[in-house]
Amino acid sequence: MNILHYSAFRAIMLTGTVKGAAEIINKSQSTVSRLLDGLEHDLDLSLFTRRKGLITPTPEAYMLLEQVEKVYSSLESLKSFSKKLSSGDLGTVTIGSMPALGTQFIPASLKATKECGDKSRYIVNVAMSPQVEEWAAFQRIDFGFAEYPFTRTGFRSEVFSEAPYMAAVPIKHPLSRKDFLQPNDLKDIPFITWSHHLSASTLFEQILISAGVEIEPAYQTSLSFTAFEMVKLGLGAALVDPFTANINLDHECVKIMPFYPKIPFKVALLIPDTRPQSAASRLAIKTIASNRDKIIGMVKLND
Repeated sequence: MNILHYSAFRAIMLTGTVKGAAEIINKSQSTVSRLLDGLEHDLDLSLFTRRKGLITPTPEAYMLLEQVEKVYSSLESLKSFSKKLSSGDLGTVTIGSMPALGTQFIPASLKATKECGDKSRYIVNVAMSPQVEEWAAFQRIDFGFAEYPFTRTGFRSEVFSEAPYMAAVPIKHPLSRKDFLQPNDLKDIPFITWSHHLSASTLFEQILISAGVEIEPAYQTSLSFTAFEMVKLGLGAALVDPFTANINLDHECVKIMPFYPKIPFKVALLIPDTRPQSAASRLAIKTIASNRDKIIGMVKLND
């Protein structure tokens, strides 16, 4: 297919004359005539009748024009898309995130990218860490956030946060007057513990054993957000991740404070090995990291 053939044909159909077509595509009239002859030869079809200098389209020419216009419309869309893509105004970023970051922190970070003029489209898939790890391994996301450790390959990981978990206590409970909590304090209030499959759960149990403290959990959950909601309702105390803790730092019903000994919340940024990072993806990672620094800094003020 010679695109110039179709360009000359389209120009003739739009202007009605070879002269007009020559002006549109910036070619000589003789060149336009040769291009048209070449198209008719390639198609083995007469597209125009020629009489005394006049050129009249055949019915087949109108049918061909309909298809040619569809192609040109697609080319214009492609041109517009390419222009936006090169200027950073367009792109789709797919993020996978564990719930601790995906429910509140990631949305707040994406708001910051929009305030910077970012026009990208974001897809945020929230799931437990093993699922995010699988997405990264199979190159299904641009980047993700999951808790250590990992068992798969196909991605590189970078430490995103090792800030410690924080204690959350109902504001009306006597323990809310403390500056921090320790294992012995947990005997004085119903406690909301973690599900056993979470990596921090084992470390927390070891801390309780070392301190000689036995507690009977009032509730159990795998999500910090759910634990925080239970604390807010006065159902007990809990340890919540530093991101959930900070976003709700000034809640009127909950007191957030440090817990000792510290239990690190080990989160990694996962970047698939073979999925290219777009400009929009790199901007999102940079903005999310900046928001992390603000949040972790605010948590440390209370430590």
